[in-house]
Amino acid sequence: MTGMIPSTLMIVAPILIAAIGGMICERAGVVNIALEGLMSFGAMTAAITHVLLEAKIGFSIPLALVLASLVGGLFSLIHAFASVTLKADQVISGTGINLLANGLTVFVCQLVFRMDRSVSYRMGMQPGFLGIYPSVWLALSILALTWFVLYKRPVGLRLRASGEHPQALAAAGVDVIKIRYIAIIISGLLAGLAGACVVLTQDIQFTVNSINGKGFIALAAVSFGRWLPLGVLGASFLFGLSSSFAVNVFNIRKLDFLPSEIFNMLPYLITLLTLVIFSGKDYAPRAVGQPYDKQSN
Repeated sequence: MTGMIPSTLMIVAPILIAAIGGMICERAGVVNIALEGLMSFGAMTAAITHVLLEAKIGFSIPLALVLASLVGGLFSLIHAFASVTLKADQVISGTGINLLANGLTVFVCQLVFRMDRSVSYRMGMQPGFLGIYPSVWLALSILALTWFVLYKRPVGLRLRASGEHPQALAAAGVDVIKIRYIAIIISGLLAGLAGACVVLTQDIQFTVNSINGKGFIALAAVSFGRWLPLGVLGASFLFGLSSSFAVNVFNIRKLDFLPSEIFNMLPYLITLLTLVIFSGKDYAPRAVGQPYDKQSN
């Protein structure tokens, strides 16, 4: 069972990174259903970058991570413009990005590789000390930095106020629209980075199934974690553990008589159960999902 620890942490890392992005966005008052699609854009970008540059430069993986983050941030601007500037329904806006990702990532792969996926690369991100992947340390660093900014810096107070009392924040002279734009872009950057971590650690190429619901699991981790950094960490670990168990269960002989489909659906079943259990709890920011209107000040 101890052999599952590195693989569990590897699976937890991108879920945690994406969930932190979702938490930041929702603490600012904007629901980001688009995490799934933004992770797909990031995964596609990372895979293409690494495939094309792996044999040419020695830092293709760090470059892939950076470009994946930037692409995620770029596409998050669509959600920001629709939900903040146009005051569109935030769920519909995020869903639109998810649908766009389903088609656009395949289209780009067709243009670059003439098939609906990237070609395989020789070597992805490699585990380091104690068999732990660098993505794990990256995720924990982002979590610590997020906690520090949210609770120890003035900008964190403003961001949290944007999701609780945006009218009061505006009355204090703070630009709520700017705060929400920044939160959405940060969410996109982290989602793109999370997608890159998935494809560079858990796969050897990008396919339409590379993300496979991990963005929605990250979104559930935000709710289950009560919009708190440590809570999101615990929820991400729970979902990551269930995903890792589904992958490693074939090594447990006492359970090999059960159909593999039971374990494959375990992460999603746990996600649904936690959403049902915690859906009635009033932990969410008060203004989350509500468009901000300057005229109502």
